[in-house]
Amino acid sequence: MSSQQSTVYYDSLKGMLLKYDKYSRKSRFLGKGLEDFQKWKINSKNILCNLLGLSLMDRTELNPQMLESGPYTDGISFEKILLETEPDIYMPVLILIPKTTPKGVFLAMSGHRGVGKESVAGHHVNSTVDGAIEFYNYDYGYQLAKLGYVVACPETRGFGERRDAAAQGNTPEKLLSCSCFQLAHMAEGMGETVVGMQVWDNMRLIDYLERRAEWSLDNLGSIGFSGGGMQTLWLSAMDVRVKQVYISGYFYGARDSFMLLNGNCSCNYVPGLWRHFDLGDIASIIAPKPMVIQTCSEDALNGPRGLKNVEEQLQILRKAYSFYNAEDRLIHEIFPGQHHMHTDNLEKLTNQFDSILRKM
Repeated sequence: MSSQQSTVYYDSLKGMLLKYDKYSRKSRFLGKGLEDFQKWKINSKNILCNLLGLSLMDRTELNPQMLESGPYTDGISFEKILLETEPDIYMPVLILIPKTTPKGVFLAMSGHRGVGKESVAGHHVNSTVDGAIEFYNYDYGYQLAKLGYVVACPETRGFGERRDAAAQGNTPEKLLSCSCFQLAHMAEGMGETVVGMQVWDNMRLIDYLERRAEWSLDNLGSIGFSGGGMQTLWLSAMDVRVKQVYISGYFYGARDSFMLLNGNCSCNYVPGLWRHFDLGDIASIIAPKPMVIQTCSEDALNGPRGLKNVEEQLQILRKAYSFYNAEDRLIHEIFPGQHHMHTDNLEKLTNQFDSILRKM
């Protein structure tokens, strides 16, 4: 036997890919028309509810607290609310309120490397937030508020003010980090998931907005980039109260983007999910609501096959919209460059989708 360190490795990737190819998407839609598809949507939501662990979440009174309020900028005012989404689980929310009669309400979800809700709300509290806004165009919540929408920017579980002990601190790297890894270790042994927790929290935020009854939720939108796009995808699939959907930097096939790129954040991984669905299947549950999906052509998260991996999921999604003759309600935008949000056309898109919703 050689005394030298081996340079041969017997890793698991090839075998796991074979298993993925054998067992994946067993619950995908296999019917023939709209009636079959609508039944599939109901059954699929039940499967996803169990996979996410939503049935295990403990409902409690929201017990809203007003932590802070006042003028913001550009005539926008703000409120910082604290909600109790589960017993002893608290979620701060920044609500941006335009000075004019609101055009509607949006939930604006934060993603990774963005200092949580602060960047989404355009809250320039430090240079780290400024850098995230400049690099990723992370202030889409603020941009929507400037367009006349009430925008609720929740602090995602594991991010910002909700980081668990391992990720807490105020150095730039700590501010940009999250505790999804630790949350996954706490959650999965209980049959819960990180994204399930996040979906639950966002559902409870909608409950709060409903009970407050100050603004119409008839055209309630959800928007998010990267991990915020993940939350928007899941929330919009699981909660019928979301009426228009904006997903940026989070739409691709799991085999390439989560199996081959298997170092992604723990919040992306739901035990048992791939045996049932891919991202295109989850998004299909949202049809026929107005939806825009943004893709950057050089985004590394698309996986080694790039846009082909995205297009395969879009084909699944387009079929779903075709059952409703609503292909025009699904918009796919491709922008040059790497992982970032594109906000220049938000006004055009929101006007277009608001018009569609008025006619639905």
